[in-house]
Amino acid sequence: MAERVRKAVFPIGGLGTRFLPATKAMPKEMLPVVDKPLIQYAVEEALAAGIETFVFVTSRGKSLIEDHFDRGIELEATLERRAKTKELADIAATVLKPGQIVFTRQQEAMGLGHAVWCAREVVGDEPFAILLPDDLVLAKTPCLRQMVDARAATGGNLVAVIDVPRAHTNRYGILDIGKDDGRLAEVRGLVEKPEPAKAPSTLSIIGRYILEPAIFTHLARFERGAGNEIQLTDAMAKMIGTAPFHGLRFEGRRFDCGDKVGFVEANVAFALARADLRDQVRPAVESVLKTHS
Repeated sequence: MAERVRKAVFPIGGLGTRFLPATKAMPKEMLPVVDKPLIQYAVEEALAAGIETFVFVTSRGKSLIEDHFDRGIELEATLERRAKTKELADIAATVLKPGQIVFTRQQEAMGLGHAVWCAREVVGDEPFAILLPDDLVLAKTPCLRQMVDARAATGGNLVAVIDVPRAHTNRYGILDIGKDDGRLAEVRGLVEKPEPAKAPSTLSIIGRYILEPAIFTHLARFERGAGNEIQLTDAMAKMIGTAPFHGLRFEGRRFDCGDKVGFVEANVAFALARADLRDQVRPAVESVLKTHS
């Protein structure tokens, strides 16, 4: 039986330059999709998967995230006086238990692999999850929950994957696959951002991983890859053959909220998925489309 996944790492040190000027003073992870910031969706997904310890790898200017997951005593008192029970419940859902949340700094932007390496002391010698908040997944069963359930049978390393257009393989980490049952694909190799003509498949990793702690041994070598950065994909490739390694085609739809179009699309999709909003949002979107057609 696979060892339980209790810890999750959230690499959130990026500057969010694609969303300037909105991210000049606000972390990109605090950008709201409908009425919740991206980072809260990621944390809620981790909670639904049984995660107990939340490790945030941050950089300067990210203190708003720390505040978001803390109590707001003055705000709570005001809402109580005004009998705003729903709002009180909404903000209570953002508060994690004392000791559940850990912040560590990535003092220099050296790539995703380096950000994950910065969490090594907190993670220790056990399997752990990684969630990139830019990748938002709308699913009946949260994506990480699906991964935890699948890994209970496979053990080892597991990444969430989607098929991408071949022309876009140079944007992603791409799998070289072996056995494939349509849901779980055996990983034979990994290539970071290959050119379309050289890509071994079109099966791409998105921002959800469950990895064995051996990854830290490879990351500690600080080997530079694509973009002259320490790439997580390169370190994962070195673990192939040492433990089971699979890609999971999860059920649900992924939105790239690091991209402006993807972010707008996510706002519409998540609003339409809500019973309290869909009947108002649908005609509003149709009206906008009609006006601008």
